[in-house]
Amino acid sequence: MKISPHTLSQIAEILGVPFSGPADHIITGLNEIHRVESGDIVFVDHPKYYDKALQCAATTILINKDVACPEGKGLLISTDPFNDYNKLVKHFSLSGHSTELHAADAKIGKETIIYPSVYIGRNVVIGDNCVIKPGVFIADETIIGNNVIIHPNTTIGGDAFYYKKRAEYFDKMLTCGRVIIHDDVEIGAGCTIDRGVSADTIIGKGTKMDNLCHIGHDTVIGAMCLFAAGVAIAGVTTIEDRVTLWGSVSVTSDIVIGSGAVVLATSGVSKSLEGNKTYFGAPAEEARGKWRELAAVRQLPDFLSKNR
Repeated sequence: MKISPHTLSQIAEILGVPFSGPADHIITGLNEIHRVESGDIVFVDHPKYYDKALQCAATTILINKDVACPEGKGLLISTDPFNDYNKLVKHFSLSGHSTELHAADAKIGKETIIYPSVYIGRNVVIGDNCVIKPGVFIADETIIGNNVIIHPNTTIGGDAFYYKKRAEYFDKMLTCGRVIIHDDVEIGAGCTIDRGVSADTIIGKGTKMDNLCHIGHDTVIGAMCLFAAGVAIAGVTTIEDRVTLWGSVSVTSDIVIGSGAVVLATSGVSKSLEGNKTYFGAPAEEARGKWRELAAVRQLPDFLSKNR
């Protein structure tokens, strides 16, 4: 999430916390650890991740330990970084909610068809020659390109599935990212595409999705991908160009599937996959090896009966 430039001392004043580093150190965004870049604040609240946060691209760290401030960075010392991060999200996000079916500031392009019962949130931009069918929900600040088709009852921009486990409840991390859908994308009925928790969920040009697909927060999908029905992709995953995922493929978080990869139906992807290969199974492996493995397993009963 990008914000207007604020100094370290200004952010510390908003939160009511001490800081370490130059008072005029500039902050231009909020982000979680997987998508940070220069100018961002990132939070960390567990010793296991202190070094990762302090050494990442973020230039301001919201942390629950008073440590030495790295060169060129700023620290915000908090007793509860998760809670204070949520305070900043609330402070810099759009306030309130639109109860209009189509928000007044939504921008809709030429020759675009919006069917009845479509909700369009604030600061939404929809390009030319799109078709948005009944029951579609489009959350605030979504950007949709030209020639996009979205089939009935699909949700674009649902909240990220991101929680901190407290002693007696799950504490929700507030969502402040967006969804960006490029030109010539088609999204089937009943799909769910979550907003980035702090950055953007992106669907690349020409990508096609069948019905009942789920795309998790901060996932980046390349151009000309093809997803069959029931594909489920967890958050912060990168799917490169021209990847095919057949029916009911599940993909774990924070991995990369390389360009041109094909994953066969009902597979479970638990690690990054190289491009231009075909995969099958759970966990997914190269299909030829997996088929040989399954053939060998089928021969085990005969082998065991002959060697009794």
